[in-house]
Amino acid sequence: MKPVRHPDAPAPGELLGAHYGQCFGCGGEQPHGLHLAARAGEGVSITAEFTVQAAHQGAPGLAHGGVLASALDETLGSLNWLLRTIAVTGRLETDFVRPVPVGTVLYLAAEVTAVAGRKIYSSATGRVGAPDGPVAVRADALFIEVKVDHFVENGRPEEIRAAMDDPDQVRRARAFEVNP
Repeated sequence: MKPVRHPDAPAPGELLGAHYGQCFGCGGEQPHGLHLAARAGEGVSITAEFTVQAAHQGAPGLAHGGVLASALDETLGSLNWLLRTIAVTGRLETDFVRPVPVGTVLYLAAEVTAVAGRKIYSSATGRVGAPDGPVAVRADALFIEVKVDHFVENGRPEEIRAAMDDPDQVRRARAFEVNP
């Protein structure tokens, strides 16, 4: 089924913000995290970017492939804000096309390509140097819709309590209550 942007989704151009302060991908409280900044796009798409830091390298002076996969996963996962759906990564297929040097800004673009029941299909590309620069990485993903109970039942209780006590997290969780 063709994906449909939720009427209450963030407006195109709006910064999505971190879904959790300690998230390695988007959290501002993670000292060595990606600090990935994502913005809502048109339809069911987003753009995002992050700067590869020294802490993100694998080979000397180059981004670690796992870090690049994390950036793709975070970007693709952020698409779910536009559907107003809580979902987790079920599959992430990544192609590494060219090396990404430390200090480089990676520009990411992602879109939901289809929705089938609880399954959300999406794809992303990461370009170096500019939004229209050469492709360095790309990915296709499958996300599975879950209820918030998934995190309560599987997460560490102290982090779950802290997130549930955080007024911003409570607001975000309530934003998803529109989907039974």
